[in-house]
Amino acid sequence: MRAGRCFVLTVAVLVAVTAARAAGLAGPLPVYAAVLTAALALVAWWSRASAADLGLRLEDLPAGLRYGGAAFGLVLAALLVAAALPLTRGFLHDARGEIDAGQLAYELGVTVVLLTAVPEEFAFRGVLLGSAVRLWGPWRGTLVTSVLFGLWHVEPTLDTMGDNPAVRGGSPVLVVLGAVAVTFVAGLAFAWLRLRSRSLLAPVIAHAATNGLGLAVAWVVVHAGG
Repeated sequence: MRAGRCFVLTVAVLVAVTAARAAGLAGPLPVYAAVLTAALALVAWWSRASAADLGLRLEDLPAGLRYGGAAFGLVLAALLVAAALPLTRGFLHDARGEIDAGQLAYELGVTVVLLTAVPEEFAFRGVLLGSAVRLWGPWRGTLVTSVLFGLWHVEPTLDTMGDNPAVRGGSPVLVVLGAVAVTFVAGLAFAWLRLRSRSLLAPVIAHAATNGLGLAVAWVVVHAGG
């Protein structure tokens, strides 16, 4: 694997997509998710990344399923506790939960899994982490890619922060810093799952659980009268 080339080109693609999103030029989510995935697949091919570098070896899928399933259970338990506590329940009362059951199914299956978890994990825990580990080893590679994962969420946080009444009206700087910190920590966890299981499936499941179960619980909170 030509790790230096792979890392630099992957960062360039992510910066270009971020700039296009901020300028309103990225198009709808299905378009830029497909473009992002295709561009990074081309980068991986040109950099001679192997299936092991990307976490895509078939023999590692069972371990990925085990670790991903465990992460799914932990996320679900944490969200159920948060929904039950008055102190944290308000953060789950998200305007995104004000949809019907059919829209919820679409958001979970298509938006969360296919258009968010899969392309982002391929980008950050596949192509980017695979090259970063080759360059700096697992610990520094994990730190670098997790920082970039946190920064990746600056623009969407600014774009959607008004949807949640718990943060609406707050300082945009503090909200963004909080989002970066949270997604940095999530990036550390997703990278650990990827390296521990050797499979991209584990962080894909964990990422989908974090986004999808949060939406599902928010939907329950909203429709239960929050």
